[in-house]
Amino acid sequence: MNQRTVAKIPKAPKKTAPAVASPWAVAPDREQQREAKRNAVLQAAAQLFNERGFHATSLDDIAARLSVTKPTLYYYVKNKDEILLQCVSQGLQMTLEGIEASRQAGGNAVDQLRACMQVYADIVMQPFGMCLIRVGDEEVPEPSRTELRRMKSEIDQAFRRLVAQGVQEGTLAPCDPKMTAFVIAGALSWIGRWYQSGGEYTAAQVAEQCIGTLMHGVLGPGPGPGRTAGDD
Repeated sequence: MNQRTVAKIPKAPKKTAPAVASPWAVAPDREQQREAKRNAVLQAAAQLFNERGFHATSLDDIAARLSVTKPTLYYYVKNKDEILLQCVSQGLQMTLEGIEASRQAGGNAVDQLRACMQVYADIVMQPFGMCLIRVGDEEVPEPSRTELRRMKSEIDQAFRRLVAQGVQEGTLAPCDPKMTAFVIAGALSWIGRWYQSGGEYTAAQVAEQCIGTLMHGVLGPGPGPGRTAGDD
């Protein structure tokens, strides 16, 4: 007796449920998110310190600027003193890294000095650099204050070395490197106290004019010593 071949009906593929997006990010993502949020806390704090001063700014103010609750801040920082320490540290670290990059770029001493001045001017017009100038390290407790002052000393020494090198090369007029470094850093630091974003001059214009004045002075090509404008 012939057996009839019964065609097998293929089974429909099993439907799998769509993947559910996990609210728990993988470890690297969690760390990146936490770091981004912590940086936002520091940025907001630096802006407020610059606007109102350290003592006049509270954690409630920082939380309000970020539209979060005050307890949320404690996931990222311990207290206001730690926030200030991190803000000032970042301003100093940015400056040191920029100066080192300028030095590594090469060129003669004047080229490197101008590049370092540009870095310094740019940073003191940014929140962390401005915080370094307007608030400073006086409010930071020891031993952190000592470390911050060590970093400041590195910046001063970098300017002194470049000035001394320029004098030795003959690309800078003879001068006292220590005093000249003080003048340069002091003049550029003052930008951080008066500069206002959205004001009459852009950050680029401020940096260009201040550096130009420091590099070339304010005297015009007038008559020489002992002469008047009508002398031949």
